[in-house]
Amino acid sequence: MANIRKLTPRSTPVQKRAQERREQILTITAQLLEEVGQDDLTTILVAKTVGMSVGTLYHYFPNKYAILYALAERWLGEMDVGLRKLEDYPIETLSLKKFVEISTDRMLLTYQNQEGLLPLVQAMFGVPELKELDSHHDETIIAAMARMFKRLEISNNPSELERLGREWLEVSHALLLVIVHQDTTDAARSLSDLKFLSLCLLERAKSQF
Repeated sequence: MANIRKLTPRSTPVQKRAQERREQILTITAQLLEEVGQDDLTTILVAKTVGMSVGTLYHYFPNKYAILYALAERWLGEMDVGLRKLEDYPIETLSLKKFVEISTDRMLLTYQNQEGLLPLVQAMFGVPELKELDSHHDETIIAAMARMFKRLEISNNPSELERLGREWLEVSHALLLVIVHQDTTDAARSLSDLKFLSLCLLERAKSQF
């Protein structure tokens, strides 16, 4: 990865006002990502929209990739919270259908709460400085799903659980990114399709266990 020192904030804000300002920068950046995309996002545009000079912005983030890095970290934090809440469920008592409904709805909420998610995810995948976070995102979800699949007695084989976790990630991540940008009717149908595909995946795997 490129020099991390250049990508992370110069200092961690300790005062409440500074922390609020930092969060404002991240929120505005997420909104701008939705409007202009990653390529046209600049520190000048962010500073102007927030209402500060570029020099002041640099006290918080040295460049736009540092802002995107922090925004991606915030997104991953929300994803971690969602996964922990799922793992807190009494999963062993759930049917596969109920598990799919609960887990898919919980992850959808996480996706819906992140503005500018599609361009952010594209940046995490395509920008070298953010690749580390993209890999962390994938590994975190795969590991969490593998643990839950084991509790559902779908398999006890670590490599099989990892394979299923990766398939779950690839299918759900792709469709959830579509769903959050669809109108209400199409989103409902696509969500139903995602749940059907996910249930089929788990039922087939469990039948072979």
